[in-house]
Amino acid sequence: MKTAIGTLNPAKINAVKAALSNYDHITFQSLKVPSGVSDQPFSDEETIQGAINRAENAREMELADLGIGLEGGIIETSQGFYLCNWGALTGAGFAPIVAGGARILLPDDVGAKVKSGVELGIVMDEYANQFNVSQNEGAIGIFTNGMVNRTEMFTHISKLLFGQYFYMQNKSSGK
Repeated sequence: MKTAIGTLNPAKINAVKAALSNYDHITFQSLKVPSGVSDQPFSDEETIQGAINRAENAREMELADLGIGLEGGIIETSQGFYLCNWGALTGAGFAPIVAGGARILLPDDVGAKVKSGVELGIVMDEYANQFNVSQNEGAIGIFTNGMVNRTEMFTHISKLLFGQYFYMQNKSSGK
């Protein structure tokens, strides 16, 4: 089964591959595709839509059986700014499967910079005095002191997505 991953970000690609490491019949192709949303999504709805768009754009571009999109965003609540993460799995003949992941409170100054229009990855590079935080441990890795990294977080989301897909396939075949 050919699966297109709608990103070139190594943390996300490794997450999808880790989630499906026991499935030899699945092949992967990762490619850069548009999310169709802001470079920095700023709501659950926008982040979900970005994940769906990435999944579907990758699937169509690669002529794959399945497409997967993973998207990180920020939401603002009365308690402050939270990191949010969503994923989507698409294929022919079924509605997009969507799942969300961990949420953690961000420092106010980080959230405020993102709200002002600066992408979280850029803010995190400056905040952590590192390069390419978004392609490595991510904000989640920085703010959990390395206990959870971006690949682990997106692996969990990928397992939720593919688990729902396999359940749907088993249910439709009478298993």
